Amino acid sequence: MDSLTAHADDLNPDAPIEIADRVWWVGHYLEGDPFQCHVYLIEHGDQSVLFDPGSALTFRHTLRKIEAVTSLSNIRYFVCHHQDPDITGALPLIDQLVCRPDAVLVCHWRAKALLRHYGLDMPFWLIEDHDWQLDLGGRLLKFIFTPYAHFPGAFVTFDAATRVLFSSDLFGGFTEGFSLFAKDRGYFENLRPFHEHYIPSRDILQYALKSIQEEPIGMIAPQHGSIIPEHLVPFMIKQLMNLDCGLFLMSRQTTDIKRLMTLNQAMKNITQTMILYRDFQDIANNLLGIAQELLPALSLEFYARTAEGQVLHLSPENRFRGRLSESLPPALDAVARDAQAGSRRVFHDLHDIDRADPTIVVPLATPGNGRIDGMAVITLAAPLEDSDETEDIISRMVTPLQVAVERETIYRTLDMERQRFYETSIRDPLTGLFTRYYMQETMTRLMGIQDRDPNAAIALVMVDVDHFKGVNDTYGHGQGDLVLQAVAGCLQHDVRPGDLAVRLGGEEFAVFVVGTTLERARDMAERLRERVAALTFSGPMVGRGITASFGIALRQQRESIDSLIERADTALYEAKESGRNRVCLATAMRAADPETDSAEVA
Repeated sequence: MDSLTAHADDLNPDAPIEIADRVWWVGHYLEGDPFQCHVYLIEHGDQSVLFDPGSALTFRHTLRKIEAVTSLSNIRYFVCHHQDPDITGALPLIDQLVCRPDAVLVCHWRAKALLRHYGLDMPFWLIEDHDWQLDLGGRLLKFIFTPYAHFPGAFVTFDAATRVLFSSDLFGGFTEGFSLFAKDRGYFENLRPFHEHYIPSRDILQYALKSIQEEPIGMIAPQHGSIIPEHLVPFMIKQLMNLDCGLFLMSRQTTDIKRLMTLNQAMKNITQTMILYRDFQDIANNLLGIAQELLPALSLEFYARTAEGQVLHLSPENRFRGRLSESLPPALDAVARDAQAGSRRVFHDLHDIDRADPTIVVPLATPGNGRIDGMAVITLAAPLEDSDETEDIISRMVTPLQVAVERETIYRTLDMERQRFYETSIRDPLTGLFTRYYMQETMTRLMGIQDRDPNAAIALVMVDVDHFKGVNDTYGHGQGDLVLQAVAGCLQHDVRPGDLAVRLGGEEFAVFVVGTTLERARDMAERLRERVAALTFSGPMVGRGITASFGIALRQQRESIDSLIERADTALYEAKESGRNRVCLATAMRAADPETDSAEVA
């Protein structure tokens, strides 16, 4: 390594260069291009690894250098630290050349979402699904997550055997001519402009740097610029830690220093808001405060399309809790269609919307595919001047607004999924009544209330469809399901909001009536009995009616749910045995129940 750096000017970029033990530079120098893209190869027999394969412009040179070291067929892993074409443009060519069935494309899921559009035959190998490491057999590669440096799914790779960090865009730099190795500390000036314009914020850069500092780095092999030898690594990390980076350091339209400082601080504040706050109401309020430093903004609201195609409206009126609808308001839908059609406008004035104050809409496109999946709606105290500077200011707000909305939409989608799963677990899919699982959970709470307050009575009405087996045997299970749904409908018609209707299983149902007496429960059961007996059916069961039998028990204080069900079930059995289509009452408990510790009831 020392000999390489000492003779760095003599290195031949037309040949592969071994930068560490069996670690090769196999990139290509493009004349006059300050944005050089490096490709690295770990030669490890038939488990070899190629990092960031490069673009279609350079791959024929890279392939020639690979073949000078080992056969392309020995490469099993093709690592893509991100999805940009300067490192992935060669993938279609590689996909045609690689014949081994176990070759894989190694990346993060966020990059896969974009790389899959190449239509490659090579399968993906996702780092997060493999505990963030790859064992080559005697050589371990560790993948370190560096989100947003420069894109959400960014990561770097550390080779434990040689202590080489393949850093992707981190530690990248602009260079004039071929300079494979950084010579001295002065090289930091090549890193500075690269990170200032490429990394979103210092917070993101510091997070990435702190993550990689946990490894004993002996060399940094970036995708761009020059390789950083071990003696310069601590210095470069320290300098980058203090670098104030982000797009807001450069303005396309203004040279006003105060304006630039305001823009720069706004970017920092937005990033800090995204990091510090989880509650979207806090995020939105902070984003509004930041926007007010740049624009005459009065309020800020958002629209976002969910994975199911619905529209989530997040606004101060609903305290940013969100309200779902099937479509955007017409005026906003027109803006979305205009933006999707390729309009270059960063924001749109809305003159035809029913609002007292001027309003602008900022379309938010999903990174990578350009689809308009969100909108920020800003209500203003005064109309905006349609100038390049205004366009510039708003354009700088697009990315953080998109991140905020995208993140919240993901959170809300997960919440809705959890709610759907919960509803599935507590609702019987055939009848829509509650399940035993929900019954246990709810009755534990209600019985606790009654145990403290004897006036909070609970009655249980057990219901069983008479001769239901005959319905299934004669007319089929499809008709049997219709009967169960009809009976469940009767229960739902008479059950109060505070009561609990449950399908216990098969043709057996239960209604827990809260705050009642035995007599009122019996009256309700009689109404249900009559309603079930009055049911009519079409199809094969035309003219065939059904009936149901009922058993009722009034819960005693401290009585267990199993004991209550057993007493109601005994009354139900009595109704069946005495002729069906009738209501029977359970007797009160006559002696202390060791399971429930109940006192004798007269």
